[in-house]
Amino acid sequence: MTGTNQPGPAGSGWDPEADGAPGPSGAGDDLGPDYAAHGHIPEGGEDDRVADAEILEAADVSAAVDEVFEDDDPLSIALNQRDEYLDSLRRLQAEFENYRKRVAKQQAEQVARAAQSLVGSLLPVLDTLDLALEHVGDAESTDGRALAAVAGQLHDVLGKAGLERLDPVGEPFDPNTHEAVGHQPADDDDSADSGSDEPVVGQVMRAGYRWNGAVVRPAMVMVKG
Repeated sequence: MTGTNQPGPAGSGWDPEADGAPGPSGAGDDLGPDYAAHGHIPEGGEDDRVADAEILEAADVSAAVDEVFEDDDPLSIALNQRDEYLDSLRRLQAEFENYRKRVAKQQAEQVARAAQSLVGSLLPVLDTLDLALEHVGDAESTDGRALAAVAGQLHDVLGKAGLERLDPVGEPFDPNTHEAVGHQPADDDDSADSGSDEPVVGQVMRAGYRWNGAVVRPAMVMVKG
C-alpha cells in the first residue's frame, strides 16, 4: 500500500507540504483581511453582542429588583404605618365619643327616673298638706299660717324643679290628665256660659301633678255635663 502520508525512512515525519494540504497553523493568514469584511466573521465578533446582551439583562434585572423592593423603602413603610395609626386613632376617637354620649344619656335618664321617683314619694305628703289646709279651723291662726307657709315653700321648691300642679276646675275634661270618679248634672247657666255641651271638670277631689311635661298622676275629678 502506497501513499504520500506513509512514513518515510526511519527518523522522518509527516511533511504537510508534500501533499499540498494546509497545516493547522497559518490558516488565518491565507484567508486574508477581506474575509471578515465580507461578513464571514464580523469585526468585533461575538464579544460585542454578548456585552450588549449583558448590559440589557443587567438593566432589566435592576428595574425588577427596584420594583420588588420598592415597598421595602423605609420612608414608604413609615408613611404607611403613620396612615394606619391615624386611621386607628380616628376610629378609637369616634368610638369613645359615641360611648361618652351614650353614657351621658344613660346618666341623664337615671337622674330623671330617680327624681321622678322621689317626686312620686312626696305626692302623699302634698296631699296631706292639702287636706290639713282644708280642715284647719282658722286659716288666719298661728297654726293655719304656719301650715300654709310650709305647704307653699314645698310647692315652690318642687315647682322650680319641674313639678306642676293640676287643679283643673272648670276646664274641659281630658282623660289624659283627668281621672273621673263621679258625675254631676250640668247647670243651665254653665251650659249657656260655655256655649258647649262638652263635659267639664266640676270639682277636684285630689290634685294631679305633671313632672317636666309628663303626667305623674292624673287629677281625680268630678265631671259635670
